[in-house]
Amino acid sequence: MSDAKAGRSGPTTSTYALIPKPANLQCMDLQEYLRTRTPETLEKLYNYPTICLAVYRELPEIARQFVIRILFVEQPVPQAVVASWGSQHYAKEQAASASCLTELNVWRVTAIPGGLSAWELCSTFKKNLKIALLGGGKPWSMSHTLEKDSKPRDIAFLDTYAMARWRCVLHYMVGTGSSNKTQDSEGISPDAVRILLHANLMKRDERDGITITRQGFQFLLLDTQSQVWHFMLQYLDTCEERGLSLPDCLSMLFQLSFSTLGRDYSSEGMSAKMLTFLQHLREFGLVFQRKRKEGRFYPTRLALNVTNKHATVPAIINEEDKVQESGYIVVETNYRVYAYTDSPLQVAVLGLFTELLYRFPNLVVGVLTRDSVRQALRGGITAEQIVSYLEQYAHPNMKLTESAIKSKSPLPPTVVDQIKLWELERNRFTYTEGVVYNQFLSQADFVTLRDYAQSINVLVHMNERTRTMVVTKNGHDDVKRFWKRYSKGGG
Repeated sequence: MSDAKAGRSGPTTSTYALIPKPANLQCMDLQEYLRTRTPETLEKLYNYPTICLAVYRELPEIARQFVIRILFVEQPVPQAVVASWGSQHYAKEQAASASCLTELNVWRVTAIPGGLSAWELCSTFKKNLKIALLGGGKPWSMSHTLEKDSKPRDIAFLDTYAMARWRCVLHYMVGTGSSNKTQDSEGISPDAVRILLHANLMKRDERDGITITRQGFQFLLLDTQSQVWHFMLQYLDTCEERGLSLPDCLSMLFQLSFSTLGRDYSSEGMSAKMLTFLQHLREFGLVFQRKRKEGRFYPTRLALNVTNKHATVPAIINEEDKVQESGYIVVETNYRVYAYTDSPLQVAVLGLFTELLYRFPNLVVGVLTRDSVRQALRGGITAEQIVSYLEQYAHPNMKLTESAIKSKSPLPPTVVDQIKLWELERNRFTYTEGVVYNQFLSQADFVTLRDYAQSINVLVHMNERTRTMVVTKNGHDDVKRFWKRYSKGGG
């Protein structure tokens, strides 16, 4: 409680701060992530050939052409010459590519004799990209030769292992990590929990403990490759807190992305910190290692092309994913939801916004109720996300109904409208952060201060009977200064 008195008794003020609405999940690709780094950090990253190769691979096609054409030129290239390499019809794309290279600190503008501007590749990036493309430099840390593995692991085993470990994270997010500790769901480490909290995919609640957030629900809707990349970005944000080097971790992650599926690699020669990082990757399912002290490991499909949006390595496809792709949810007009699945993860996701009634070997029955939907809304999940999830995994028979009635959504319109109405019930109020003025000693003081706040458009609410008014937080300082001048002048 702060007092706005000056010279004589005046109104008291109280500031009320509201919790901002949670933002939507922001999934950055490699370029967007590197743009958030400082030029000094990028310079350190470009000391690693693997990072330079990964950055080059993710550049727009025109940008890659620019880089490869000036990679072996030992002097700056005039900007006019670079612009002449493409047709004017694609001038906008060329400008976007040039801007991308500048933001990533791949090249920079320099002056040449005659006052002309020219492009010059960053010397560190140039040197290490040559090493990545042509060979040379220090050998990669995992390139040591190994004796033949007496118990080799095939690709099918690695796929099963990777998804089992990754599902542990997803199961934990939807609340099944503690109740389904089977062979495929062993729980996750405290380190992984800290990453989920740091990424705001989950939050601590005094009443319910750790619960999923709006961003966490959006995270569950992503494909596995995008989930792994987003999760690893959050890990990299916190790696320095664990005493790990960001360039070293990112370089090793890219080395794994360039590896061969089904082949074993050596961990000999790795520093103690990189061995710790390798154990974290093992927990998340990106690598398989029989024992912590064993000198070999197998990269899994989750690690291959982890940053490549157009990866040539196919994603892991299992029976659960096949069911998801074909659609397994039926929604009826009486708000009943039938899910033809035996996956604990899919059942747990449905349990976030439905009241589950029956559980059979390959069928789960639930119902959308006001309480179940409002519980999901309180957790930060929006009505649009619930509808989107039900539409995304709608059963093929529902899509046939959609075409028959010429509807844009396979869901019954009454169900969609009701879910949105339940959300509107919670959004009937508009919240504004502000400061309350009350306990005025006279009606004249109240009217004077109210009129001034109204004149500068900062008045949010006023009640003449109780002599109470609310002004915006930004306008509080102006109103307070006015009251001090008014008080000193004796009204």
